[in-house]
Amino acid sequence: MVSDQGRAEIGLRRRQRIGPFLCWAVVFADIGTSVYYTPGILYGRFGTRAALFVGMTLLVFVLLAIKYAEVAARYPEGGGVVTVSTRAFHPFVGLAGGMFILVDYFLTAALSALSGVIYLSVVFKSLGAIVILGTVGALVILALLNLMGVKASAEASAIFAVTAGVLQLVVVAAVIMRLGPAHTFDAIHQVLAGPRLTPIFLLTGYAGAFLAFSGLESIAQLSPALADPRRRVANLGMGLVVITIALTSPLLTLWSTTLLGSHANSNQFVSLLADYAAGPALAWAVAISGALLLIFASNTALIGSYHVFLALTRMRFLPGVLARRNRWRDTPHWAIAVATVIPVAVVILARGSAGTLGDLYAFGLLGAFMLTSLSLDVIRWHERVPAIVMVVGIITTAAVTLAWLTNLFAKPLATIFGGGLALVGVGIGLTTYRRAHRDGVPAVFPHLLRDDRPPTLIARARRIGACYVLAVVPSEPGPAVALAKAAVEAAHNQPIVFLYRGQGLPRSGLPHLMEIVDPYLADGTAQNILGRVEREARTHGGHRKYIYVGKGTTAEAVGRIDAALQPMHTLVVDSPQERSTPTAPGRPARTTVDSVTILDYPRVS
Repeated sequence: MVSDQGRAEIGLRRRQRIGPFLCWAVVFADIGTSVYYTPGILYGRFGTRAALFVGMTLLVFVLLAIKYAEVAARYPEGGGVVTVSTRAFHPFVGLAGGMFILVDYFLTAALSALSGVIYLSVVFKSLGAIVILGTVGALVILALLNLMGVKASAEASAIFAVTAGVLQLVVVAAVIMRLGPAHTFDAIHQVLAGPRLTPIFLLTGYAGAFLAFSGLESIAQLSPALADPRRRVANLGMGLVVITIALTSPLLTLWSTTLLGSHANSNQFVSLLADYAAGPALAWAVAISGALLLIFASNTALIGSYHVFLALTRMRFLPGVLARRNRWRDTPHWAIAVATVIPVAVVILARGSAGTLGDLYAFGLLGAFMLTSLSLDVIRWHERVPAIVMVVGIITTAAVTLAWLTNLFAKPLATIFGGGLALVGVGIGLTTYRRAHRDGVPAVFPHLLRDDRPPTLIARARRIGACYVLAVVPSEPGPAVALAKAAVEAAHNQPIVFLYRGQGLPRSGLPHLMEIVDPYLADGTAQNILGRVEREARTHGGHRKYIYVGKGTTAEAVGRIDAALQPMHTLVVDSPQERSTPTAPGRPARTTVDSVTILDYPRVS
């Protein structure tokens, strides 16, 4: 029975977690900033055709939003592209995904901070002469706040998101009133007029318009803080985001690029559109709210960056120095410093040009979209989802991949910058990983067993079927190594699955915004034990997979795995703890390895 106090604590934790509204607020506080700079960037390249391409991309955005909501529901530890690509393919693919999202975050931090300063210059004219200095100053201040341990919150996101979102809708309403209902969409004629649209121009515009939906990936990073049921919260939150973006982004792009024209400052389009429709009061309100939202989005990107650094460090892909915390505020100062220095350098090298930063954006943004979508398709395939779900998912992946490949050639600067940065990161990651494997205990990346998902084991994008040996690994190094030796001997080059029950993730509170909370990566004992098992089992000629159980009992886990994988042999260490755990029926065989007694339960037909 749960006591009244226990029920109260559970209720409090549920109330503290993020529901659909706060989910919308955090995601919109990221993706909703794109409308402040995307129309100007697209106008510089495609003129009044910008709205056409945003409209074309909107459908793919909706399909991607559905997939990202599913990723958030599937992986409560967070991590987004890093987690889903690791589960679908291999940890090395997860490393590449991590580099994609880092490039995306670096550009988000730089472009959002720059645009925030530009919009503030609508009100404070003197900022227009020191845009680069103001942007660098804003990024440094955000870094100092994170070093001091000042955390962004969902409630703060809600304030900024609601204010900016309402004002964006006010601008839409004001333009409709200014033009009159009969002439609201007359501007479409300007979009469709002009030279014939060639296939290359259409493809390039479609690929470039994805910038209007940057920030979509934040829902996956938000997953650890979502309330239950997580799938419902993610779907409702993303549904609200899709509705809000659909009501604002295409229309604001259409009117800013057709009604204002070349005489206006394209970097301040939304504020100037507000001035055109309702006067300077609304223009100032839009400028201030947009600037605050943009700077908040820059901070969110910075937070996301250093949390990805921390996750990749725990996966042994990045040097441990990045995870060091200072004694003053217990914050990861080196990770925060690197996450800040790169955007600062990018702003300076781009000379404060929003157009240049927008072009650089393409590689990481679309690379993360493409890899996340493809990885989810692979996992869906192995879980035998309905055919219509697979078909729609594959179409989505193909559409995003087409955009990514187009930008590889259409935006060579982005390819050189993003590709170069990603290659350097992958090189550092592989070198660090190989060194850790050579000099210490190997890194193991187990599948996480959850109550709401069947144990689907995938290796190199191939499903692992029935295993021959299921080995229940104890939490002591000596017996664990002895069990590994017995498992290899019993397997005869057939598949082995090693099952380990962890202690869960001890926490004193809820996850911070954008924090990646993987119970295995926080379980040092499990990493050490499974690493020793892997070192011993390297001689095994067949497949070997690892499963980590973060909650529940070993008996329940063994029962689920036994039913799913139907092992011919179940091995456990003969100890009071393991003997009390029900396993396979029948009398076990006993073997002794390194003075450790192993029980072998054969499968009864």
